[in-house]
Amino acid sequence: MSDHSWLTEFPDMSRRELLGIRKALDGTYRDFSRAYGDQIEAFFDPLLSFLIWFENLLLHTPWWLILGAISALVYFLSRSWKLSLGVTVSLLAIGYFGMWEDTMRTLSIITVCTFLSIAIGVPIGILMARSNRAQSFITPLLDIMQTMPAFVYLIPVVMLLGIGKIPGLIAVIIYAIPPVIRLTNLGIRLVPHETLEAATAYGATPTQRLFGVQLPLAMPTIMAGINQTIMMALAMVVIASMIGVKGLGQPVLKSITNQYFTLGLLNGLAIVALAIMFDRVSQSYAKRAQRHLGDNQNG
Repeated sequence: MSDHSWLTEFPDMSRRELLGIRKALDGTYRDFSRAYGDQIEAFFDPLLSFLIWFENLLLHTPWWLILGAISALVYFLSRSWKLSLGVTVSLLAIGYFGMWEDTMRTLSIITVCTFLSIAIGVPIGILMARSNRAQSFITPLLDIMQTMPAFVYLIPVVMLLGIGKIPGLIAVIIYAIPPVIRLTNLGIRLVPHETLEAATAYGATPTQRLFGVQLPLAMPTIMAGINQTIMMALAMVVIASMIGVKGLGQPVLKSITNQYFTLGLLNGLAIVALAIMFDRVSQSYAKRAQRHLGDNQNG
């Protein structure tokens, strides 16, 4: 046998082995979804009920009341009447062009995704900041989540849970949660050691240092992570519409398949308007919180 004969035999062997591995993995996941799919769906039923309730609340509440509540909330968070006026005008334009219901559906799922991402991501970021071992384990997972094509997330989720709101919500969270985890970890690690030593000298416990020193000082960085998470969640809206998530993404998908330029443009601009609103409000709130923290420290 020639020294280089394995070069011609190896590709066929590797393809056969790869095919066997793929079949084994597909079979294992299929068996898992059949065995535990119903239990997993039952686990997510309360979240699905909340999603449906929140969406119906936004859809069936009079538009002027929703508009007033959002404008008031924007002013409360930003203390900027100009930003509040801009949000009001944007939402009026969305309603004028007949995109109000789709916008409310998108707003409902993005709001829920954002709060879930914060509730899950911030504790994970804190864990990473407090443990180098946890950071070394979680960081590669975050790298995979951020580099994996978004369509790939849909495959196992749809196989397990089918088509609907919950699979879309899970896919959006997987895609959007890495920034808030990374920047929570980074913000806490950037807190000066001298500040922590001073807190320890005053008798602060680790929990008191976390909530009284580290998290307040890291808040601008954490808010930047939340901001990026919101932007990525909105970017996932169109892809999530492929598995039954109603909202602004479905008209965009329809315009792509049927070549409706105006429909896609208007709904795309509505998504941009939501992104700008979330971005400006979160940035304004972060700046206000930072100024408040600085005033307290100076006082």
